[in-house]
Amino acid sequence: TYNPTYTSPTLQREGGSMEQEMGELRRYRTQSISRGEFALSDSFYFYRKGLESIVDDQVTQRFSSEELVSWNLLTRTNHNFHYISLRLTVIWGLGVIIRYCVLFPLRITLAIIGLSWLVIGTTLVGFLPNRRVKNWLSELVHLMCYRICARGLSATIQYHNKNNKPQKGGICVANHTSPIDIVILANDGCYAMVGQSHSGLMGVIQRSMVRSCPHVWFERSEMRDRHAVTSRLRAHVAAKSNLPILIFPEGTCINNTSVMMFKKGSFEIGGTIYPVAIKYDPRFGDAFWNSAKYNMVSYLLRMMTSWAIVVNVWYLPPMTRQEGEDATKFANRVKSAIAHQGGLLDMAWDGSLKRDKVKEEFKEQQQKMYSSMVVGKKARNSQEPHTESTRR
Repeated sequence: TYNPTYTSPTLQREGGSMEQEMGELRRYRTQSISRGEFALSDSFYFYRKGLESIVDDQVTQRFSSEELVSWNLLTRTNHNFHYISLRLTVIWGLGVIIRYCVLFPLRITLAIIGLSWLVIGTTLVGFLPNRRVKNWLSELVHLMCYRICARGLSATIQYHNKNNKPQKGGICVANHTSPIDIVILANDGCYAMVGQSHSGLMGVIQRSMVRSCPHVWFERSEMRDRHAVTSRLRAHVAAKSNLPILIFPEGTCINNTSVMMFKKGSFEIGGTIYPVAIKYDPRFGDAFWNSAKYNMVSYLLRMMTSWAIVVNVWYLPPMTRQEGEDATKFANRVKSAIAHQGGLLDMAWDGSLKRDKVKEEFKEQQQKMYSSMVVGKKARNSQEPHTESTRR
Protein backbone atom coordinates (compact mmCIF):
# COMPACT_ATOMS: atom_id res chain seq x y z
CA THR A 1 0.00 0.00 0.00
CA TYR A 2 1.06 3.56 -0.68
CA ASN A 3 1.64 6.02 2.14
CA PRO A 4 1.38 9.64 0.91
CA THR A 5 3.64 10.83 3.72
CA TYR A 6 6.32 8.24 2.92
CA THR A 7 9.88 9.49 2.85
CA SER A 8 13.01 7.54 2.20
CA PRO A 9 14.84 6.45 5.37
CA THR A 10 17.89 8.32 4.12
CA LEU A 11 16.02 11.59 4.49
CA GLN A 12 15.91 11.23 8.27
CA ARG A 13 19.33 11.80 9.77
CA GLU A 14 20.02 11.29 13.45
CA GLY A 15 22.09 13.83 15.32
CA GLY A 16 21.94 16.56 17.90
CA SER A 17 23.53 19.96 18.20
CA MET A 18 27.15 20.68 17.34
CA GLU A 19 28.08 20.73 21.02
CA GLN A 20 26.42 17.38 21.73
CA GLU A 21 28.05 15.63 18.77
CA MET A 22 31.48 17.02 19.60
CA GLY A 23 30.97 15.90 23.17
CA GLU A 24 30.42 12.37 21.85
CA LEU A 25 33.71 12.56 19.95
CA ARG A 26 35.54 13.65 23.12
CA ARG A 27 34.00 11.15 25.49
CA TYR A 28 37.02 8.84 25.34
CA ARG A 29 39.31 11.74 26.21
CA THR A 30 39.82 13.36 29.58
CA GLN A 31 39.33 16.73 27.90
CA SER A 32 35.70 17.93 28.15
CA ILE A 33 34.12 20.38 25.76
CA SER A 34 32.81 22.33 28.74
CA ARG A 35 36.38 23.48 29.41
CA GLY A 36 36.29 25.51 26.20
CA GLU A 37 39.52 24.25 24.65
CA PHE A 38 40.33 23.13 21.12
CA ALA A 39 40.71 19.39 20.50
CA LEU A 40 41.96 17.77 17.33
CA SER A 41 39.02 15.38 17.43
CA ASP A 42 36.69 18.37 16.80
CA SER A 43 37.75 18.35 13.15
CA PHE A 44 36.16 14.92 12.72
CA TYR A 45 32.76 16.52 13.32
CA PHE A 46 33.19 18.70 10.23
CA TYR A 47 34.64 15.79 8.22
CA ARG A 48 31.59 13.69 9.07
CA LYS A 49 29.14 16.45 8.21
CA GLY A 50 30.86 16.95 4.88
CA LEU A 51 30.70 13.25 4.01
CA GLU A 52 27.04 13.07 5.08
CA SER A 53 26.25 15.97 2.76
CA ILE A 54 27.95 14.20 -0.14
CA VAL A 55 26.32 10.81 0.50
CA ASP A 56 22.90 12.05 1.62
CA ASP A 57 22.39 15.67 0.56
CA GLN A 58 19.12 16.81 2.13
CA VAL A 59 18.91 19.98 0.04
CA THR A 60 19.61 19.28 -3.63
CA GLN A 61 17.51 16.11 -3.62
CA ARG A 62 14.48 18.39 -3.03
CA PHE A 63 14.99 19.71 -6.56
CA SER A 64 14.47 16.36 -8.28
CA SER A 65 11.41 14.10 -8.45
CA GLU A 66 10.57 12.24 -5.27
CA GLU A 67 11.11 8.49 -5.04
CA LEU A 68 8.03 6.31 -5.40
CA VAL A 69 7.33 3.21 -3.34
CA SER A 70 6.13 1.39 -6.44
CA TRP A 71 6.05 2.04 -10.18
CA ASN A 72 2.95 3.92 -11.39
CA LEU A 73 3.13 2.72 -15.04
CA LEU A 74 4.32 6.14 -16.21
CA THR A 75 7.80 7.07 -17.48
CA ARG A 76 10.41 4.71 -16.12
CA THR A 77 12.50 6.59 -13.56
CA ASN A 78 14.55 3.63 -12.34
CA HIS A 79 17.83 3.45 -14.26
CA ASN A 80 18.38 -0.04 -12.86
CA PHE A 81 15.21 -1.31 -14.53
CA HIS A 82 15.16 -4.95 -15.53
CA TYR A 83 12.53 -6.96 -17.38
CA ILE A 84 9.85 -8.37 -15.06
CA SER A 85 7.06 -9.93 -17.10
CA LEU A 86 5.28 -9.76 -20.46
CA ARG A 87 1.98 -8.97 -18.74
CA LEU A 88 3.39 -5.83 -17.09
CA THR A 89 4.94 -4.68 -20.38
CA VAL A 90 1.61 -5.12 -22.21
CA ILE A 91 -0.24 -3.18 -19.49
CA TRP A 92 2.30 -0.36 -19.72
CA GLY A 93 1.93 -0.28 -23.54
CA LEU A 94 -1.87 -0.07 -23.27
CA GLY A 95 -1.45 2.74 -20.77
CA VAL A 96 0.71 4.68 -23.23
CA ILE A 97 -1.95 4.35 -25.93
CA ILE A 98 -4.73 5.47 -23.58
CA ARG A 99 -2.79 8.41 -22.17
CA TYR A 100 -1.39 9.74 -25.45
CA CYS A 101 -4.12 8.84 -27.94
CA VAL A 102 -7.28 9.25 -25.86
CA LEU A 103 -6.68 11.44 -22.79
CA PHE A 104 -4.10 13.84 -24.23
CA PRO A 105 -6.23 15.14 -27.16
CA LEU A 106 -9.20 15.70 -24.85
CA ARG A 107 -7.05 17.48 -22.26
CA ILE A 108 -5.31 19.76 -24.75
CA THR A 109 -8.71 20.72 -26.18
CA LEU A 110 -10.03 21.65 -22.74
CA ALA A 111 -6.87 23.64 -21.97
CA ILE A 112 -7.17 25.63 -25.20
CA ILE A 113 -10.86 26.34 -24.49
CA GLY A 114 -10.07 27.45 -20.92
CA LEU A 115 -7.21 29.79 -21.87
CA SER A 116 -9.09 31.22 -24.86
CA TRP A 117 -12.15 31.99 -22.77
CA LEU A 118 -9.92 33.50 -20.05
CA VAL A 119 -8.45 35.99 -22.54
CA ILE A 120 -11.77 36.77 -24.27
CA GLY A 121 -13.89 36.86 -21.12
CA THR A 122 -11.56 39.05 -19.03
CA THR A 123 -11.04 41.43 -21.95
CA LEU A 124 -14.80 41.90 -22.40
CA VAL A 125 -15.37 42.34 -18.66
CA GLY A 126 -12.59 44.92 -18.62
CA PHE A 127 -14.72 47.31 -20.71
CA LEU A 128 -17.37 47.51 -17.98
CA PRO A 129 -17.28 50.37 -15.43
CA ASN A 130 -15.71 49.68 -12.05
CA ARG A 131 -18.77 48.52 -10.16
CA ARG A 132 -19.93 45.50 -8.21
CA VAL A 133 -21.27 43.88 -11.38
CA LYS A 134 -17.82 44.02 -12.98
CA ASN A 135 -16.19 42.41 -9.93
CA TRP A 136 -18.84 39.69 -9.85
CA LEU A 137 -18.47 38.90 -13.56
CA SER A 138 -14.66 38.96 -13.27
CA GLU A 139 -14.68 36.39 -10.47
CA LEU A 140 -17.19 34.27 -12.39
CA VAL A 141 -15.03 34.27 -15.56
CA HIS A 142 -11.82 33.51 -13.66
CA LEU A 143 -13.43 30.70 -11.70
CA MET A 144 -15.00 29.15 -14.81
CA CYS A 145 -11.75 29.27 -16.81
CA TYR A 146 -9.60 27.80 -14.05
CA ARG A 147 -12.06 24.96 -13.57
CA ILE A 148 -11.96 24.17 -17.29
CA CYS A 149 -8.14 24.16 -17.15
CA ALA A 150 -8.27 21.89 -14.10
CA ARG A 151 -10.41 19.45 -16.08
CA GLY A 152 -7.76 19.63 -18.79
CA LEU A 153 -5.32 18.19 -16.25
CA SER A 154 -7.82 15.62 -14.95
CA ALA A 155 -7.31 17.23 -11.56
CA THR A 156 -8.98 15.54 -8.61
CA ILE A 157 -8.85 18.00 -5.74
CA GLN A 158 -9.92 17.51 -2.14
CA TYR A 159 -10.29 20.74 -0.16
CA HIS A 160 -10.22 20.58 3.64
CA ASN A 161 -11.37 23.12 6.27
CA LYS A 162 -13.12 25.44 3.82
CA ASN A 163 -14.19 27.65 6.72
CA ASN A 164 -10.57 28.91 6.74
CA LYS A 165 -10.55 30.01 3.09
CA PRO A 166 -8.62 33.25 2.42
CA GLN A 167 -10.76 36.37 2.67
CA LYS A 168 -10.59 39.64 0.74
CA GLY A 169 -7.87 42.00 1.90
CA GLY A 170 -5.72 39.10 3.13
CA ILE A 171 -2.59 37.30 1.94
CA CYS A 172 -2.69 33.63 0.98
CA VAL A 173 0.69 31.86 1.29
CA ALA A 174 1.27 28.25 0.22
CA ASN A 175 4.07 25.79 -0.40
CA HIS A 176 5.13 25.62 -4.04
CA THR A 177 5.47 22.41 -6.05
CA SER A 178 4.31 23.32 -9.52
CA PRO A 179 3.08 26.19 -11.73
CA ILE A 180 -0.32 24.48 -11.67
CA ASP A 181 -0.56 25.29 -7.94
CA ILE A 182 -2.30 28.47 -9.12
CA VAL A 183 -4.91 26.46 -11.05
CA ILE A 184 -5.43 24.14 -8.08
CA LEU A 185 -6.10 26.97 -5.63
CA ALA A 186 -8.03 29.22 -8.06
CA ASN A 187 -10.34 26.29 -8.78
CA ASP A 188 -11.96 26.95 -5.38
CA GLY A 189 -11.78 30.73 -5.22
CA CYS A 190 -10.40 33.83 -6.91
CA TYR A 191 -7.04 35.40 -6.06
CA ALA A 192 -5.03 38.40 -7.11
CA MET A 193 -1.85 37.09 -8.71
CA VAL A 194 1.58 38.58 -8.09
CA GLY A 195 4.42 38.17 -10.54
CA GLN A 196 6.69 39.55 -13.21
CA SER A 197 5.31 40.91 -16.47
CA HIS A 198 6.04 38.71 -19.48
CA SER A 199 5.91 39.04 -23.24
CA GLY A 200 4.46 36.66 -25.83
CA LEU A 201 1.45 34.47 -25.04
CA MET A 202 1.93 34.83 -21.29
CA GLY A 203 1.96 38.61 -21.69
CA VAL A 204 -1.33 38.52 -23.62
CA ILE A 205 -2.95 36.50 -20.83
CA GLN A 206 -1.58 38.82 -18.13
CA ARG A 207 -2.75 42.00 -19.85
CA SER A 208 -6.24 40.60 -20.39
CA MET A 209 -6.52 39.41 -16.78
CA VAL A 210 -5.48 42.74 -15.27
CA ARG A 211 -8.25 44.50 -17.23
CA SER A 212 -10.93 42.88 -15.12
CA CYS A 213 -9.13 42.16 -11.85
CA PRO A 214 -6.45 44.05 -9.85
CA HIS A 215 -3.62 41.56 -10.33
CA VAL A 216 -0.17 42.89 -9.42
CA TRP A 217 2.33 42.55 -12.28
CA PHE A 218 5.83 44.00 -11.95
CA GLU A 219 8.35 44.99 -14.57
CA ARG A 220 11.76 43.35 -14.30
CA SER A 221 13.32 46.59 -13.06
CA GLU A 222 10.67 46.93 -10.32
CA MET A 223 11.24 43.37 -9.09
CA ARG A 224 14.73 44.38 -7.99
CA ASP A 225 13.31 47.28 -5.98
CA ARG A 226 12.13 45.58 -2.82
CA HIS A 227 10.57 48.73 -1.36
CA ALA A 228 8.53 49.38 -4.51
CA VAL A 229 7.19 45.82 -4.48
CA THR A 230 6.32 46.00 -0.77
CA SER A 231 4.54 49.35 -1.13
CA ARG A 232 2.38 48.11 -4.03
CA LEU A 233 1.41 44.95 -2.16
CA ARG A 234 0.69 46.90 1.01
CA ALA A 235 -1.58 49.25 -0.94
CA HIS A 236 -3.44 46.25 -2.38
CA VAL A 237 -3.98 44.69 1.06
CA ALA A 238 -5.15 48.02 2.51
CA ALA A 239 -8.20 47.92 0.22
CA LYS A 240 -10.38 45.34 1.97
CA SER A 241 -12.53 44.91 -1.14
CA ASN A 242 -9.58 43.53 -3.16
CA LEU A 243 -9.15 39.81 -3.69
CA PRO A 244 -6.62 38.05 -1.44
CA ILE A 245 -3.08 38.05 -2.79
CA LEU A 246 -1.65 34.63 -3.65
CA ILE A 247 2.07 34.31 -2.85
CA PHE A 248 4.49 31.37 -2.82
CA PRO A 249 7.19 32.53 -0.37
CA GLU A 250 9.66 29.72 -1.23
CA GLY A 251 10.30 31.43 -4.56
CA THR A 252 10.88 28.14 -6.41
CA CYS A 253 9.30 24.72 -6.89
CA ILE A 254 10.11 22.02 -4.31
CA ASN A 255 9.47 18.34 -4.99
CA ASN A 256 6.37 17.68 -2.87
CA THR A 257 8.35 16.19 0.04
CA SER A 258 9.29 19.29 2.05
CA VAL A 259 8.85 23.00 2.65
CA MET A 260 11.94 25.20 2.40
CA MET A 261 12.69 28.67 3.74
CA PHE A 262 9.98 31.29 3.30
CA LYS A 263 11.22 34.70 2.13
CA LYS A 264 10.33 37.26 4.78
CA GLY A 265 9.15 39.93 2.32
CA SER A 266 5.63 38.48 2.16
CA PHE A 267 5.35 38.77 5.93
CA GLU A 268 6.48 42.40 6.15
CA ILE A 269 3.43 43.69 4.29
CA GLY A 270 1.09 43.45 7.25
CA GLY A 271 -2.47 42.16 7.32
CA THR A 272 -3.76 38.66 7.89
CA ILE A 273 -1.91 35.63 6.55
CA TYR A 274 -3.99 32.66 5.35
CA PRO A 275 -1.69 29.59 5.17
CA VAL A 276 -2.51 26.83 2.70
CA ALA A 277 -0.85 23.40 2.50
CA ILE A 278 -0.75 21.59 -0.86
CA LYS A 279 0.17 17.90 -1.14
CA TYR A 280 0.10 15.97 -4.43
CA ASP A 281 -0.32 12.21 -4.73
CA PRO A 282 2.61 11.08 -6.95
CA ARG A 283 1.03 7.69 -7.68
CA PHE A 284 -1.01 9.20 -10.52
CA GLY A 285 1.41 11.80 -11.83
CA ASP A 286 4.48 13.77 -10.76
CA ALA A 287 3.36 17.40 -10.42
CA PHE A 288 6.81 18.72 -9.52
CA TRP A 289 8.38 21.04 -12.11
CA ASN A 290 12.12 20.48 -12.40
CA SER A 291 12.87 23.68 -14.32
CA ALA A 292 16.53 22.68 -14.72
CA LYS A 293 15.47 19.57 -16.66
CA TYR A 294 12.21 20.50 -18.43
CA ASN A 295 11.00 23.68 -20.08
CA MET A 296 7.39 24.75 -19.62
CA VAL A 297 6.13 23.04 -22.78
CA SER A 298 7.78 19.71 -21.89
CA TYR A 299 6.47 19.97 -18.35
CA LEU A 300 2.87 20.59 -19.44
CA LEU A 301 3.15 17.67 -21.87
CA ARG A 302 4.14 15.42 -18.95
CA MET A 303 1.21 16.71 -16.91
CA MET A 304 -1.33 16.12 -19.67
CA THR A 305 -0.06 12.60 -20.38
CA SER A 306 -0.10 11.45 -16.77
CA TRP A 307 -2.97 9.45 -15.33
CA ALA A 308 -4.35 12.33 -13.29
CA ILE A 309 -3.37 15.10 -10.90
CA VAL A 310 -4.60 14.09 -7.45
CA VAL A 311 -4.05 16.67 -4.72
CA ASN A 312 -5.16 17.56 -1.20
CA VAL A 313 -5.46 21.20 -0.14
CA TRP A 314 -5.74 22.24 3.51
CA TYR A 315 -6.87 25.72 4.52
CA LEU A 316 -5.23 26.57 7.84
CA PRO A 317 -6.57 29.07 10.40
CA PRO A 318 -5.55 32.68 9.68
CA MET A 319 -2.37 33.91 11.37
CA THR A 320 -1.05 37.36 12.32
CA ARG A 321 2.26 38.63 13.67
CA GLN A 322 2.52 38.42 17.42
CA GLU A 323 3.77 41.25 19.57
CA GLY A 324 7.56 41.47 19.41
CA GLU A 325 7.75 38.91 16.57
CA ASP A 326 9.84 39.91 13.55
CA ALA A 327 9.03 38.96 9.96
CA THR A 328 11.55 36.09 9.86
CA LYS A 329 10.15 34.36 12.94
CA PHE A 330 6.62 34.87 11.68
CA ALA A 331 7.53 33.34 8.32
CA ASN A 332 9.08 30.32 10.05
CA ARG A 333 5.99 29.87 12.22
CA VAL A 334 3.72 29.87 9.18
CA LYS A 335 6.07 27.52 7.31
CA SER A 336 6.09 25.04 10.20
CA ALA A 337 2.28 25.03 10.33
CA ILE A 338 2.05 24.31 6.59
CA ALA A 339 4.68 21.55 6.77
CA HIS A 340 2.96 19.87 9.73
CA GLN A 341 -0.48 19.92 8.10
CA GLY A 342 0.74 18.66 4.73
CA GLY A 343 2.97 15.91 6.14
CA LEU A 344 6.02 17.65 4.64
CA LEU A 345 9.54 17.97 5.99
CA ASP A 346 10.22 21.40 7.49
CA MET A 347 13.60 22.63 6.23
CA ALA A 348 15.44 25.86 7.04
CA TRP A 349 17.46 25.93 3.79
CA ASP A 350 16.84 28.56 1.12
CA GLY A 351 15.21 27.29 -2.07
CA SER A 352 17.47 29.62 -4.09
CA LEU A 353 20.20 26.97 -3.61
CA LYS A 354 18.49 25.34 -6.58
CA ARG A 355 20.39 27.82 -8.78
CA ASP A 356 22.87 29.64 -6.53
CA LYS A 357 25.83 28.61 -4.40
CA VAL A 358 25.67 28.42 -0.62
CA LYS A 359 25.80 31.89 0.86
CA GLU A 360 28.89 32.84 2.82
CA GLU A 361 26.72 33.69 5.83
CA PHE A 362 25.79 30.00 6.22
CA LYS A 363 29.47 29.07 6.38
CA GLU A 364 30.17 31.92 8.80
CA GLN A 365 27.31 30.76 10.99
CA GLN A 366 28.97 27.38 11.52
CA GLN A 367 32.30 29.08 12.22
CA LYS A 368 30.71 31.42 14.76
CA MET A 369 28.97 28.53 16.52
CA TYR A 370 32.23 26.64 16.95
CA SER A 371 34.12 29.79 17.92
CA SER A 372 31.57 30.64 20.60
CA MET A 373 31.89 27.11 22.00
CA VAL A 374 35.69 27.25 22.25
CA VAL A 375 36.58 30.90 22.75
CA GLY A 376 33.43 31.87 24.60
CA LYS A 377 33.59 29.08 27.18
CA LYS A 378 37.31 29.52 27.61
CA ALA A 379 36.73 33.19 28.46
CA ARG A 380 33.98 32.29 30.95
CA ASN A 381 36.18 29.67 32.58
CA SER A 382 39.02 32.17 32.98
CA GLN A 383 36.65 34.60 34.69
CA GLU A 384 35.42 32.09 37.26
CA PRO A 385 38.62 32.02 39.43
CA HIS A 386 38.69 35.84 39.40
CA THR A 387 35.09 35.90 40.59
CA GLU A 388 35.86 33.44 43.39
CA SER A 389 38.85 35.48 44.60
CA THR A 390 36.73 38.64 44.57
CA ARG A 391 34.10 36.98 46.73
CA ARG A 392 36.74 35.87 49.22
